[in-house]
Amino acid sequence: MTTPSHIAALYLSVWNERDAAARRALVARAFALDASYLDPMMRGAGHDGIDAMIAGAQGQFPGYRFELDGTPDGHNDVVRFSWTLAVPGSAPVAHGTDVAELGADGRLTRVTGFLNAP
Repeated sequence: MTTPSHIAALYLSVWNERDAAARRALVARAFALDASYLDPMMRGAGHDGIDAMIAGAQGQFPGYRFELDGTPDGHNDVVRFSWTLAVPGSAPVAHGTDVAELGADGRLTRVTGFLNAP
């Protein structure tokens, strides 16, 4: 298993990538082909569904970026990390915690997101 910090950084880089082709390549690198994502506001499955979901979220929050909040941790094939969403230099508009399951190849197979403070 790669480190929880590496996994969280890769995951957030996917969410922050605005170039569609580059984001799609990051989705393929970070997520298993049959991966799923679920949080209180949206869901996506497979590379196409996850990419479309992220593109939609970026459209709702232009100029915002996700940043790691605290130190990721994990055990076995599960990683947990917290994040903030903000325009760089501004106060966050959201805080959340995601729990991710990893496949044998180290890619994400399932992510469940929680909003700590929307």
